[in-house]
Amino acid sequence: MILETVNVGPMQVNCYILACASAGEAVIIDPGDQASKINSALKKYKLRPAMVINTHGHYDHIGCDDEFGVTVYAHKLDLPMLQEADKNLSSSFSSAYKVKSEIKTLEDKEIIKLDCLELEVIHLPGHTPGGIGLLLKKPQAGIVFTGDTLFNHGIGRYDLAGGSRSQLEKAIKERLFVLPSETMVYPGHGPLTTIGREKNNNLFGG
Repeated sequence: MILETVNVGPMQVNCYILACASAGEAVIIDPGDQASKINSALKKYKLRPAMVINTHGHYDHIGCDDEFGVTVYAHKLDLPMLQEADKNLSSSFSSAYKVKSEIKTLEDKEIIKLDCLELEVIHLPGHTPGGIGLLLKKPQAGIVFTGDTLFNHGIGRYDLAGGSRSQLEKAIKERLFVLPSETMVYPGHGPLTTIGREKNNNLFGG
């Protein structure tokens, strides 16, 4: 399995490239900026983009969605953010942007499959209404992509439009902290961590 992290944009977003093997098809998670940098990582493994998945609809995570010529997947509650610049915050921080590619919406517990890959959608409202995590089921377990919900020694913001502290805390406690302690957390920003480390050391508490 290939799992490559590409750090992109002024907000230092972790864009993830996931594939079964070189010369195959790839899932691109949160291509927020610097398409050329992401394409260089794809070229390194001779990968072809097959789909883009957004963990949520903020501009720093969706800014390059249209650069790969593939369908974009996002939770149904964040669909308006992909379609409206005011809601994804791009009109406040840069030029207005909305996704023009085909968008398919996701539901909680939906399984996304590509070649040997299986990812389970975990709805994690709080940072945005349709924030999601992606739990890797195959070809190996023990990895979760948490977007801007859970970080290394931090949690996502809840003071932006559509955010909710109570929903965020509930999502972390009931959907993430129930995962095995050794589960590796690949967050939307910052370094990797584990579920166990965050349960024991995150100021948010377990």
